[in-house]
Amino acid sequence: MLLIQLTKKLNFWVTEVTRLIVEFVNLLILVFWLAILARVILSWFSVNRDSPFYAIAVLVHGITEPVLGPIRRILPNLGMLDLSPMVALILMTLIQQMLRSAL
Repeated sequence: MLLIQLTKKLNFWVTEVTRLIVEFVNLLILVFWLAILARVILSWFSVNRDSPFYAIAVLVHGITEPVLGPIRRILPNLGMLDLSPMVALILMTLIQQMLRSAL
C-alpha cells in the first residue's frame, strides 16, 4: 500500500516537473520570437550610437545572434536578403509543436 502511494506521488511530481520544463521552454521561445521580431524591425532603420534605440538594438542583437549566427552560416548567401530569422522562427515553432505533442 505504501509503495503504491509513493509511486502515485512520484508520478505526480514527474508530471509536474515535466509540465514546468515545457512551460519554461515555451516562455523562452516566446522571448526569442519577440527578440527576433524586434531585430527584424530594427533592421529597417538606421540605429547608430547616438540613437535612443541603440541600447535596445545591442540587447536584441546579443540575444538573437547566438541563434541566428549559426543558421546564417548554413544558409546560402542571398545578398541583402537574410532568411535566418524566418528559419529560426520555423524551427522554434517545430520545437514547440514537438513538445506539445510529447505531452
